[in-house]
Amino acid sequence: MIHHQKRRLFLAGLTIFFIGLNQLAASTLSDPKFSQAIYAGDIAYKKFDNHAALTNYRRAVELDSSNYEALWKLARAYVDVGMALPKKEQPQHYALGEKLARRCATLYPDSANGHFFLAVALGRVALYEGGKRKIQISKEVKAEAERALQADPKHDGAMHVLGRWNYELADLNFIERTVAKIVFGGLPSGASYEQSAQYFAQAIKFSPEKPVHHYELARTLLKLDRDSDARQHLEQCLALPEVFWDDSQHMLAAKKFLEKLPKP
Repeated sequence: MIHHQKRRLFLAGLTIFFIGLNQLAASTLSDPKFSQAIYAGDIAYKKFDNHAALTNYRRAVELDSSNYEALWKLARAYVDVGMALPKKEQPQHYALGEKLARRCATLYPDSANGHFFLAVALGRVALYEGGKRKIQISKEVKAEAERALQADPKHDGAMHVLGRWNYELADLNFIERTVAKIVFGGLPSGASYEQSAQYFAQAIKFSPEKPVHHYELARTLLKLDRDSDARQHLEQCLALPEVFWDDSQHMLAAKKFLEKLPKP
């Protein structure tokens, strides 16, 4: 009898706990200030106004520091803003992006964007780290991108990150690899241009409208001496409308690659 009473009390407490969570989520969603901050951030992001996006997403996180959408969008904004700043100002923005994305990935381990933007932020943080730490971070970048894909097998961003991961490691020369092996104990194994091309092709399969996927696939295909295929994707990159704030840079680079290719 006592056992059954304890069980009923436990179940009742559990029910109250989940009701409380639902009420908390509902109160956040119904909070007009929170909804307005997310909406304003989204509008700014679509207009490529990264500073305004950051300001609004930061306001949303101030209103709810555990909201999934607010956390990953603010992490993204810190990375975007950081990329356009002078180099000495970039690390602090990348570190804040990493912190927010890590919190998001911890609170929502089965959701893709926390892991994805943690991989993105870590990739930027790695640019300012020494050799051994850079190698450690590269392993975490790969692991987080793979976790994002486990949560969402159609996540083109995670595929893109894995494509870049393979490209950057495959692109190291013999001296760089030798130094990494002697000084830092070696690099992660298995990276190749072929793997890189496969990931970028998959990203295009799920999001063909994004110029950056075509640009990165073309760049990889050139490494594989597949100039004709690369040309097609460079042309597609230039033909598509801009989706991200830095697509104009990808298009400029694509144009330069095209100019260097022999005429078909």
